[in-house]
Amino acid sequence: MINVSDLPAPRSLIVTLYGAYGRFMPGPVPVAELIRLLAVVGVDAPSVRSSVSRLKRRGLLVPARTEQGAAGYELSPDARQLLEDGDRRIYATAPPGDEGWVLAVFSVPESERQKRHVLRSRLAGLGFGTAAPGVWIAPARLYEETRHTLQRLRLDPYVDLFRGDHLGFAPTVESVARWWDLAEIAERHEAFLDRHERVLHAWERRTRTPPEEAYRDYLLALDSWRHLPYTDPGLPAGLLPANWPGARSAAVFRGLHDRLRDTGAGFVGL
Repeated sequence: MINVSDLPAPRSLIVTLYGAYGRFMPGPVPVAELIRLLAVVGVDAPSVRSSVSRLKRRGLLVPARTEQGAAGYELSPDARQLLEDGDRRIYATAPPGDEGWVLAVFSVPESERQKRHVLRSRLAGLGFGTAAPGVWIAPARLYEETRHTLQRLRLDPYVDLFRGDHLGFAPTVESVARWWDLAEIAERHEAFLDRHERVLHAWERRTRTPPEEAYRDYLLALDSWRHLPYTDPGLPAGLLPANWPGARSAAVFRGLHDRLRDTGAGFVGL
């Protein structure tokens, strides 16, 4: 039974649906099919339609007709790039190593100061920490996605990107604790575990995997998980507190992905 108060936002679930399955469908996803698939996770038809309209206004979904002439929506090129960039984080299988850092240093003229907030928001959303005013830092592997994002938003003229090592003076482990709010990130991992670890354990006790149930539990788990690799940029284990919950939550997601994703695809029609 789905508790409606625990449901994520319909708009987020639609993006998750396209990321998991919709982008692999042949042609646009019919509106009727979106309504059917979102109903399984407790989203009603009016909420689907209004959320699709918002995503269309944001330039992420594009209206199109199926071969049978039904109204539907497909991903815009920008949305596909966003999902492809996200794949590298969301479905990562290896623990992050120490590959150095990427720095983003920005300067925005006073006449365009509203873009400072946009820049800060986007860098924070990509997982950057704040090293100093106007200086943001993240693991170096996030460079390509950062470049794509800043170019897509036409913010690249205000930013310089650098790669390098942290040479002191404070130990890197102490600096990392200043650059990111590690306690808040840990709380988000614990929240994911509280909700989905028991779901994985329940599936591990089952011998059958009904497609509709697999689809439902996978979509909800993916929707919860896909935000975490942006909140948590994937810092090397040696720079994190003892008993860091990130590895455990990643293992729970991988377990649900391996058990449910492909079976859920059968319910979607792939």
